[in-house]
Amino acid sequence: MFNLGILIYLLIINLFSINLTCYDKIASKKIKRKRIKESKLLTIAFLGGALSMYILMRLIHHKTKHKNFMILLPIFTLIHLFIILILKTNHIL
Repeated sequence: MFNLGILIYLLIINLFSINLTCYDKIASKKIKRKRIKESKLLTIAFLGGALSMYILMRLIHHKTKHKNFMILLPIFTLIHLFIILILKTNHIL
């Protein structure tokens, strides 16, 4: 079973990544507000929000032409899964 703290962290970081992605999509089309820097989106993805961000970007067609996102987000997801596997194998989780 996962540590409750890790589950809460993953929930929060993924909700945050979804919110940032939705905001950036709306800002790009509707309200012409200040956009979110790509580096900030990628940082949040690296910190644990990659899978939800990738799925959402594909669903709402946001940044799907940006190779950085379409390549790095799946790589970050694989890294996250690998880390979880290592921690689970070593009975840390």
